[in-house]
Amino acid sequence: MTKFGNSSGDNVTKKGLSANRRMLRWSIEEIKHGQLWPISIALTLIIACVFALSALGERMEQVITKQGRDALTADLVFSSSNPVPQTLFRAVNETELLSASRVRFSSMAFSDTEMQLVEVKAVNSQYPLVGSLQLKSPGGVVSHVSPGELWLDERLFPLLGVSSGDVVTIGDAELTISGSIIQEPGLSFNPFRQMPAVYIHETDINKTGAMRPGGRVRFNLYLTGDSEVLEHLKESVTLTPSDRWRDQESTSRRNDMFEKTQQYLSLTVAIVIIMAAITLVLTSQHYVFGRRQTIAMLKSMGASKKWLSRWLLIQVSLLFIVGTVFGTIGGIGLEYLLRIPLTDLLPDPLPGYGGTPALISVITCLLIGVPALGIPLITLLNTSALNVMQKGSDKRNIRVYSLILVPLIPLFLVYWNNSFVWIVLTGMLGVLIFLAGLSIIIIKAIKYFSVSAPMKLAISRISRSPLTSGIQFSALSLSLMLLSVIWLVRTDLLDDWQRVIPDDAPNVFSINIAPYEIADYMQALDSYRLLRSQAYPMIRGRLTSINGDDVNTLYDNPRDIDSLSRELNLTYGTSIPERNTVLRGNWTESDGVSVEEGVADELGLSVGDRLGFTINSQLVSATINSVRHVEWREMRPNFYFQFTPDVLDTLPSTWLVSFRVENDKRGLMKQLSRRFPTVSQLDVRVMGDKIQTLLGQIIWSVTVLAALGVIAGLLLIFTLLRLSLSQRQEEIRLYRTLGASKKRITYTIWSEYGLMALIAGVIASVGADLCVAAIMSLGFDLEWSLHPLMWVLLPLLAFVILWGALNSLFSQLLYPVR
Repeated sequence: MTKFGNSSGDNVTKKGLSANRRMLRWSIEEIKHGQLWPISIALTLIIACVFALSALGERMEQVITKQGRDALTADLVFSSSNPVPQTLFRAVNETELLSASRVRFSSMAFSDTEMQLVEVKAVNSQYPLVGSLQLKSPGGVVSHVSPGELWLDERLFPLLGVSSGDVVTIGDAELTISGSIIQEPGLSFNPFRQMPAVYIHETDINKTGAMRPGGRVRFNLYLTGDSEVLEHLKESVTLTPSDRWRDQESTSRRNDMFEKTQQYLSLTVAIVIIMAAITLVLTSQHYVFGRRQTIAMLKSMGASKKWLSRWLLIQVSLLFIVGTVFGTIGGIGLEYLLRIPLTDLLPDPLPGYGGTPALISVITCLLIGVPALGIPLITLLNTSALNVMQKGSDKRNIRVYSLILVPLIPLFLVYWNNSFVWIVLTGMLGVLIFLAGLSIIIIKAIKYFSVSAPMKLAISRISRSPLTSGIQFSALSLSLMLLSVIWLVRTDLLDDWQRVIPDDAPNVFSINIAPYEIADYMQALDSYRLLRSQAYPMIRGRLTSINGDDVNTLYDNPRDIDSLSRELNLTYGTSIPERNTVLRGNWTESDGVSVEEGVADELGLSVGDRLGFTINSQLVSATINSVRHVEWREMRPNFYFQFTPDVLDTLPSTWLVSFRVENDKRGLMKQLSRRFPTVSQLDVRVMGDKIQTLLGQIIWSVTVLAALGVIAGLLLIFTLLRLSLSQRQEEIRLYRTLGASKKRITYTIWSEYGLMALIAGVIASVGADLCVAAIMSLGFDLEWSLHPLMWVLLPLLAFVILWGALNSLFSQLLYPVR
């Protein structure tokens, strides 16, 4: 009996497994014959995009979080362009706070054969308080700088052609190389940072000759300890306009570049997700349209709703599994591609992102998939068995549409206070409606022209389904428009970059020229017959009052305004440079200052306003005599504020001059540097190359995102076409019954969709030019021009896309009428 019982149980188990295998096999066949593969592609796109953005955001978040205390190398930092006051040192000594100091300035470094502009960091032996400074010498690794030592960034060894133990001249000081810098405390996020660092002890500063009046020097005092003691110290110190306290909250403003980049990525990914979600909806609707009779027949043969639900659930599960696997793999690759433009901004090695991005992407995909797949499939399950004999006998269940709230509620909770997201989503919806309406208007206008019979039939077919036709037109137009906008903006930006920088633009800036050597320096440049600018005195100062009112009381967030949040380079002269255009007012000979138009507009300044500045703890004031336009992209010396000489000529200053050195005269720079060792030479060609490289990386990233958008758009267009053509099967049978030939039907379909390609391409061309005009003028403040060649290429591209889509569908479409 026992043996029989076991055998019976095994048979039942085997039958159950066999039934499950058959259902799984039927489900796979249904996916294949029901043409549900676009659902897997759409799910893959959604998961890949969300995974990539989440992973990149997780990396950024970890970097930003780590940046706080480590980047400061302390809990609190006092920073000033003037030496740290002795009163502050005494106040710190009276507490139990730990302190360290650093003085930072730029200077020229010389070896026997080479030279290089470097960033000198003069520190005491306690630096850093937080973070790691690793200095490698032949004797081992140390973490602090001692008097007489010189530590070089590893990049400097090949640039200067030196090794440990050699002598390098920093300004006027000759120092022996102690070793290399392996790791510095804190993180650097400046992609244009081209000056390698050197470390010396603060006792060796005077030997370099860099501490001259008006020089560009930054003094920092680093503090760690009890937060209450630090807060009390901040309150007890009276800051001058040149001073500021920095803590973890203030350093977070440096992450604005990350936030803007992430916002841009979020917007692009959102567009891809929306298009993929629409593809899910349309594919599901197409499946429901083609399988309604099948479900009705299965129900009439005794199939239960539970069995059908299980059958459809297996199909959906398989699609989700495929989408999850390939989406995760694609997301890892996409995150790497999106990270390429941030290579110079992110630390190495990068922090990991764990499993959070995968979890977020799958949950997001489920939230989108619940209404996109749930509503059509539940409607399909509710198909009545009577539908076999009488179509349209189903009762609509309005409650099923409540599934739309599944993704909308989380979306609202996450972005309820982000007006930018809602503006973009509303704008996209408005563009789609506008493009659809414009297309239908054009079609209706064509009806009044004399065309062939197949073309009339095609126009009539489009006009009879205005909603479906409008969606097709708008989807195709929008996809083509986005693709062309990406390309045109890329092209115009590169053209403008090359157009703005003239062939004779200066490529070297000499800064920190002492007043006593400016005459000799200018004479040297003229003796070498170099094309140079005039010399400009340069003084560091901060705008502190407007018409007698403190700027901190005039604006809500003065630290968020660039011209108020830092010290500026100020200059004076007897006239405004010829390349600057006076917009308002006139230059005066005394007690005057000319303001750059951007600063004037941002601060609401007008001619006649009285401005007060703090320069080296001294107060100066002048009246605005003019507002001028400055072309910052010309790579020439430019300033926010230019004074008449009587206002600033008694204050200590250094001088600035720019000049152009051709490649065959690069040796002259070495001669100049050795003759004037304390003058810093900034070769902007290096910066220009970095800008070009960074721009190319960003364009690559944008192109990758654009490609995703195009793939999602093509998938959407293909799904729309298939849905439209499948619904016309019976219409085509009727045409054949009435005697229409296969050739006539084919010609009519080509007329209909060829007309659609032409109209969508023309609309996309006009829309792309308008979008590019808005982007270039509003976003980049650049001039724009029309692109007539694109008006020809986009319709051709649209026709090629439709040709490929229709060719893949013709055999299926015409099969029943052969």
